[in-house]
Amino acid sequence: MSGTQTRIEKDSMGEMTVPADVLYGASTQRAVLNFPVSGRPVPTPVIRAFAQLKATCALVNKELGKLDADRASLIGDACGTIESGLADHGGVERNFPVDIYQTGSGTSTNMNANEVIANLVCLAKGKPIGTSKDVNYIEQGGVHPNDHVNMGQSSNDTFPTALHIAAASEIHHQLLPALKRMENELRSKAEAWDDVVKIGRTHLQDATPIRLGQEFAGYARQIAESQERLHRALHTLGELAIGGTAVGTGINTHPEFGARVAAKLTESVGVHFREAVDHCEAQHAKDACVEASGVLKTIAVSFSKIAGDIRLLGSGPRCGIGELKLPAVQPGSSIMPGKVNPVICESAVMVACRVIGNDTTVTMAGLGGVGSLIDLNVAMPVMAAALLESIEILAGAANMFTDNLLKGLEPDRERCAALIEGSLAMCTSLAPVIGYDNAAALAKKAYAEGKTVRQVALDDGVLDATELEKLLDPMSMTRPDPA
Repeated sequence: MSGTQTRIEKDSMGEMTVPADVLYGASTQRAVLNFPVSGRPVPTPVIRAFAQLKATCALVNKELGKLDADRASLIGDACGTIESGLADHGGVERNFPVDIYQTGSGTSTNMNANEVIANLVCLAKGKPIGTSKDVNYIEQGGVHPNDHVNMGQSSNDTFPTALHIAAASEIHHQLLPALKRMENELRSKAEAWDDVVKIGRTHLQDATPIRLGQEFAGYARQIAESQERLHRALHTLGELAIGGTAVGTGINTHPEFGARVAAKLTESVGVHFREAVDHCEAQHAKDACVEASGVLKTIAVSFSKIAGDIRLLGSGPRCGIGELKLPAVQPGSSIMPGKVNPVICESAVMVACRVIGNDTTVTMAGLGGVGSLIDLNVAMPVMAAALLESIEILAGAANMFTDNLLKGLEPDRERCAALIEGSLAMCTSLAPVIGYDNAAALAKKAYAEGKTVRQVALDDGVLDATELEKLLDPMSMTRPDPA
């Protein structure tokens, strides 16, 4: 730290030299030096969740008679400053610098939060940063990072709790609204295009006709199902480990602590939380996060399906399928003038790839013998990073897809009609009348002669024109046969 102003702080291991302008202390500085791995700190939503959690814990400890009102208020105010982004103190990342790849329980981040909160209280009381462990200061109503900010808690129950709060909050406030917008736009397209009949495709080969509205209604249903899956995941993430302390037994905390904290977090965060049914399960394993990640992976698969289909149906504009006209959002080539590519679809597909990869990370982090080891999961920070990134980029992709593709997407009605008329699959509706083998022979002859099924059927006198007109009506083929 040569050339940089510093101060000396202490923890249970002794003195540490810390940058003078930061709010963290000795324990955090040790972690900064111990884990110079990726340069990527624990995600901001986790830090925000820690602030919400610590403020709530202080309030509950006050109600339980464990913490005096002044200290509880000071801790709550400090947490509010963290939630607001610490703009007057260099920002969140400056004061929460601990790498994702740290101690697997997240102890370093828990202590980082404790130290920052305690030092913010020092400033509020007109004392220098670093005073939080001074005996005289504590006796005069100061806040100690362990004794007061961390009262009734352990890293082993605070980090999994903050992880659940962060994931649930981001799903509720970011991802679900983005998916609802996407679903609404898909349903709007499905209704607007319900009169557009096009050729169906199975195995990428011609199949019987389908309405474009039916295809888009199917996409809308995928996104509706995505939201239902997320609501089920929110219920699972709603169980909080807080109150279990070190190993799930609740040592050094009040028996009502966990339930009270969960109830107050429900009010402040806007997501329903509850104390874990079994604290050992909540801390020794992270199955809830694995489940939530699996839901995010499923949503990614849905994104890939929808984006992939639209990309194929919009291929062309002259030498592909060309049934959809994708909005031109940017030049597609540095060498081919006038080329426009399906870049929004490609972006969505890449997001799907990343989310699926993140799911593998979360799964591995939850595995017994890897992350979940006897009485604690020790891979929670990387689990948090992967889970929260998936939520963030899925929400971003949904909004991008809605605004930059779906809103400007249009069908090419003439192209849809032309492809249907030329399809050999039109013979399917003749099979109940002339028989499967005769219909197949008709299709083969139409293909060999380069004619439509309608032309060959008329030329060969298979059926009269009136009957053919009725049987080869594409719209009628998109509905079940009348009873």
